[in-house]
Amino acid sequence: MGLRIPRRGRILASWPIWTECSYNSYMETVNIGELKNNLSAFLQKVRAGEEIVIRDRNLPVAKIVPLNNADVSAEELALAASGELLLPSETFNERAFWSIGATLSMSAETADTLSSAVSEDRDERDAGLLGR
Repeated sequence: MGLRIPRRGRILASWPIWTECSYNSYMETVNIGELKNNLSAFLQKVRAGEEIVIRDRNLPVAKIVPLNNADVSAEELALAASGELLLPSETFNERAFWSIGATLSMSAETADTLSSAVSEDRDERDAGLLGR
């Protein structure tokens, strides 16, 4: 009996379709209907580390990726599950964050004004805390 080829314009849902995602790497894609019917099986693949592209009428619309539990607390996972928190898609680059504005130049007068404003604010805060 040989391999049955679908007629033109039809795709068999059981045929795995793979999408290239990076050098020498492929990820599985699935149409929404098949995903709904076999959600548990696809979630097992995601738990195992695979990424799955979801298609709507063969057009990619979303991607399911494994969640890295090492970087996320149980409280954050609960908030993400309830929809109250959106987990980051990439790791935080602290060096890039703190370098924002490092190349901006500031006059000595502006630096002195800022320094004195911060000092006054701290003095007021400390006076309130210490009851002065």
